[in-house]
Amino acid sequence: NEGHSLAQLEILCKQLYETTETGVRLQAEKALVEFTNSPDCLSKCQLLLERGSSSYSQLLAATCLSKLVSRTSNPLPLEHRIDIRNYVLNYLATRPKLAEFVTQALIQLYSRITKLGWFDCQKDDYVFRNVIADVTRFLQDSVEHCIIGVTILSQLTNEINQKSINTADTSHPLTKHRKIASSFRDSSLFDIFTLSCNLLKQASGKNLNLNDESQHGLLMQLLKLSHNCLNYDFIGTSTDESSDDLCTVQIPTSWRSAFLDSSTLQLFFDLYHSIPPSLSPLVLSCLVQIASVRRSLFNNAERAKFLSHLVDGVKRILENPQSLSDPNNYHEFCRLLARLKSNYQLGELVKVENYPEVIRLIANFTVTSLQHWEFAPNSVHYLLSLWQRLAASVPYVKATEPHLLETYTPEVTKAYITSRLESVCIILRDGLEDPLDDAGLVQQQLDQLSTIGRCEYEKTCALLVQLFDQSAQTYQELLQSTNSSTIDITVQEGRLTWLVYIIGAVIGGRVSFASTDEQDAMDGELVCRVLQLMNLTDSRLAQAGNERLELAMLSFFEQFRKIYIGDQVQKSSKLYRRLSEVLGLNDETMVLSVFIGKIITNLKYWGQCEPITSKTLQLLNDLSIGYPLPSVRKLVKLSAVQFMLNNHTSEHFSFLGVNNQSNLSDMRCRTTFYTALGRLLMVDLGEDEDQFEQFMLPLTAAFEAVAQMFSTNTFNEQEAKRTLVGLVRDLRGIAFAFNAKTSFMMLFDWIYPAYMPILQRAIELWYHVPACTTPVLKLMAELVHNRSQRLQFDVSSPNGILLFRETSKMITTYGNRILTIGEVPKDQVYSVKLKGVSVCFSMLKAVLSGNYVNFGVFRLYGDDALDNALQTFIKLLLSIPHSDLLDYPKLSQSFYSLLEVLTQDHMNFIASLEPHVVMYILSSISEGLTALDTMVCTGCCSSLDHIVTYLFKQLSRSTKKRPAAMATDDRFLHIMQQHPEMIQQMLSTVLNIIIFEDCRNQWSMSRPLLGLILLNEKYFADLRNSIVNSQPPEKQQAMHLCFENLMEGIERNLLTKNRDRFTQNLSVFRREVNDSMKNSSYGVNSNDMMS
Repeated sequence: NEGHSLAQLEILCKQLYETTETGVRLQAEKALVEFTNSPDCLSKCQLLLERGSSSYSQLLAATCLSKLVSRTSNPLPLEHRIDIRNYVLNYLATRPKLAEFVTQALIQLYSRITKLGWFDCQKDDYVFRNVIADVTRFLQDSVEHCIIGVTILSQLTNEINQKSINTADTSHPLTKHRKIASSFRDSSLFDIFTLSCNLLKQASGKNLNLNDESQHGLLMQLLKLSHNCLNYDFIGTSTDESSDDLCTVQIPTSWRSAFLDSSTLQLFFDLYHSIPPSLSPLVLSCLVQIASVRRSLFNNAERAKFLSHLVDGVKRILENPQSLSDPNNYHEFCRLLARLKSNYQLGELVKVENYPEVIRLIANFTVTSLQHWEFAPNSVHYLLSLWQRLAASVPYVKATEPHLLETYTPEVTKAYITSRLESVCIILRDGLEDPLDDAGLVQQQLDQLSTIGRCEYEKTCALLVQLFDQSAQTYQELLQSTNSSTIDITVQEGRLTWLVYIIGAVIGGRVSFASTDEQDAMDGELVCRVLQLMNLTDSRLAQAGNERLELAMLSFFEQFRKIYIGDQVQKSSKLYRRLSEVLGLNDETMVLSVFIGKIITNLKYWGQCEPITSKTLQLLNDLSIGYPLPSVRKLVKLSAVQFMLNNHTSEHFSFLGVNNQSNLSDMRCRTTFYTALGRLLMVDLGEDEDQFEQFMLPLTAAFEAVAQMFSTNTFNEQEAKRTLVGLVRDLRGIAFAFNAKTSFMMLFDWIYPAYMPILQRAIELWYHVPACTTPVLKLMAELVHNRSQRLQFDVSSPNGILLFRETSKMITTYGNRILTIGEVPKDQVYSVKLKGVSVCFSMLKAVLSGNYVNFGVFRLYGDDALDNALQTFIKLLLSIPHSDLLDYPKLSQSFYSLLEVLTQDHMNFIASLEPHVVMYILSSISEGLTALDTMVCTGCCSSLDHIVTYLFKQLSRSTKKRPAAMATDDRFLHIMQQHPEMIQQMLSTVLNIIIFEDCRNQWSMSRPLLGLILLNEKYFADLRNSIVNSQPPEKQQAMHLCFENLMEGIERNLLTKNRDRFTQNLSVFRREVNDSMKNSSYGVNSNDMMS
């Protein structure tokens, strides 16, 4: 039978990995999943490895075993895991010629077992830690064996460095992960790194025959291993692997010797020159990490010496640049150059002996790179960031040695500008992708250029004026001539687009430098030119326009507004004088009218173009916020603004039209438009209800139209949706802008009770169409949000309660219906369901914490509005898996802030819930404590604090034996007494974070901790002893003392005075424990109690 089922399994494997028919593959997958869960899976996997005839069955066995060892429910016993590990090592040793993917899967299995079993002991021996011994026998054998040995170490380092131990492991994966990672760092990592460097030294000493595939493979694995060691997350800070800005590698102090010895650095530079371009990018990646070693590893003299070796190495690469023609080498080398400045100061660089020669080489390299813009465009960012940082530090450099940047920076600026302009015609000619279409990349480069260009600003401006005048003149001549070709016109428009972007950027760069009058006058020259160009292009919009050029103009206006509009600029600024001389714009009001004129022109001609419309409205919005009131007052007086306030209809502004939009979500910009209009309206609105009614006329008409449609049985659903979504987006903009009581009350009376039923009806009809419901729910959430105390009803007004009834009705309607839609595919679950649920949570939070409803009234008068809303919240919550609560940031923020309000004000409700709901809520708090989002983490601390305080009060009451205690409270106490591990787990987590992790919100963490300790004094004592005993013997006394001082003077109550004293004690405790651990020769994390 065994042979038979083996044959079957082999056929299934073939079907799974080879077939092209989806149906067959799914069947096979299903059968194999059943196999993984079957009790004899372990023995069958061994048989497959022993006798399997195809590589696929070996792969299946390895992946099944990986799943088995990672299982958290019903985990494999230690003996089995030791056996599997030994078996895998022998299997690899006896079969070095396996298919690559099988070797990979087996090594992955070995790494997983080692990581998960890192703290497992057998007879006082940590059985899974003798990693180097496991590998040594491979390293003493053939090249194939060596490759396997090195790959094992490399994969293991990587596996231990990976954050998620196992996605199904909910028992604090992060703290557990940090424990294993720190222990591995302290016990094995340096030995592994030293080993890899020694093997590299041996390899570079032998004349390697790199044409031989296996030797090439070995060198590659060695370099990967070194890189994994240097790329290790030493102190648990890098939350995200992709961000390149964490430019400091936190090498432990015990590694100093490797970096003080210049031979390590030399080794990698030598390797770079002696190996083929297929491997050298890995060498450079290692050098990037070595160059980024934290500054505090060295004293000043050591650092200077290290830097001079580094700069010498860079110089040697620049003098022999042949290998840099390989894009991967080039990219890594650019990263290496950027690290020279991110980790060292200009004052240190100029003291290196060959500095003048090196900075010349780097400048030439940069200029050449910029001129060849089509080669490796993604690497330019690093070169520009080097020059940006160099230019920014010029004002601060104290060294007497010359930095020569005034010579070289203008060359870089010039190369960037001219190369962008030259690229235009080539891109058009060859039909290449236009870099201007990648707005993010352009913005990033312009931000860097804004600093670089401000260094020797006169030269930058002179260049820009010269180039701009050339292009603008050619452009004008082409437009006037009758026989000019469109391609010539397009080339000039492309050049002007770049120039307008760059002018905007260098004007924005004024922020970071002390500016002089001369420089402001130069800014004036540039601004005049852009405005003159704008007059020219606007006059042609009826015939033709250029979208990219318009976007560049908007980017320019945005920078110009930031720097020169508003109170912070002296009106006597030389810029205004220049504008007045050339364009007759004598004061700020006239300049503002240019802005508004441009905004209206854009909305008129570009209403169909979403990017331009939304950027234009953003500009209007920024102007309407107007920090100094006078400039907003000036704005409102302009006739163009008055025109907008009186004519916001689709005949004047086509983007407000209902029929032309292809997509419901394209209407988002309407909210921005109405927010700006709302702010401008409020400037002079006061209590003038007639003016308000007048302003609302188009919206009133729209509501009436929807009401009319809803009242008939047959209506055009598309049109109804369009009208309604546009309308609620407009209203949300107005509601957001009206943040004063008088104006908001006018809006409230306008919408309630007349139009509320229409919103409720829309939710009933279209609950399954998120494009309709989300805007309606968001409007409601905005209306109940008591922004700057705008929702204050008179003493005799029932409106607060009525508003809550509407809210409760909407949440209940939406919640009960959205729960009926059944299974949603994973990739749509957020947009279809969770987004709406998240808005409901924020709505409920806003109304519960708005302070305009007395919630005691509902039960008193038998009104079930509050109960319905809370019950719906629970139903919705239970339909969401824990992982989703933390995976979607908006959902987690709205859920945890709602939970905070509920535990603060409605603890009786929470205490009355069913045990499984209480456990669900507690475990969501428990997981949130270790969330990366500080808001979530802080919310959890405060919810936990409310719950613990409530429990503590109940306990002290129940000891006083008051007969009046309600049954529900006893029930909550009972649940907690049945599951003490829940609270203990949280006590352990909070303590863990405070002691071992980079705790960003210590105050919040301290608040629930005292209650947790008082509720679990015995558990706390055990926890304390286990932490103390895990210290090296000479440290135990100090650690014991830290804990003594923590509870010094703390009484057994939760009064504010006592809590504050505890918070103070805790910050002293954390400092002392950290000092004690810093000096410790190895980590603290060898205690099992914490896992």
